[in-house]
Amino acid sequence: MKRLELFIGSGFGSGYFPVAPGTAGSLVATVFMFFVISGGELIGTPIVVVLASILTLAVSKTCEQEWGEDPGKLVMDEFAGQALVFITISFSGDLQKDILILGLGFILFRIFDIWKPLGINRVQKIGGGSGILLDDLLAGFYAFICLKSVIFAFPEFFGFA
Repeated sequence: MKRLELFIGSGFGSGYFPVAPGTAGSLVATVFMFFVISGGELIGTPIVVVLASILTLAVSKTCEQEWGEDPGKLVMDEFAGQALVFITISFSGDLQKDILILGLGFILFRIFDIWKPLGINRVQKIGGGSGILLDDLLAGFYAFICLKSVIFAFPEFFGFA
């Protein structure tokens, strides 16, 4: 059971990437979100956010016992935060523009997750599974606001005009 929890916590192995495991986990989550959003059902993204959040909370204690406090290998929280970026985002049907949306969402999430502005750092200090998860959800929320604003301001650029 412990090995399964560590595998899930590591974002199905992406957290074992030797350099920037959080970025690797976010990238894998973004690729996964491409297929979720491409399915066309807006309910898919909230389901991913909820499931990734539940999984993070369920495995974080085991991951911290194995890897230390708020370990870099634990990236399931990245999956939850990265999915939240796309919570009401749909695709235009133009693959290049859709990849642009995903790329921008990925970059915005990484900016907020790494720099931790606007109270994100304070939330992370809660500790345990809650702090591990909440800072990524808040980073995802801020990235979502930015992404949605850019798409709203430039709909034609993203294929929505």
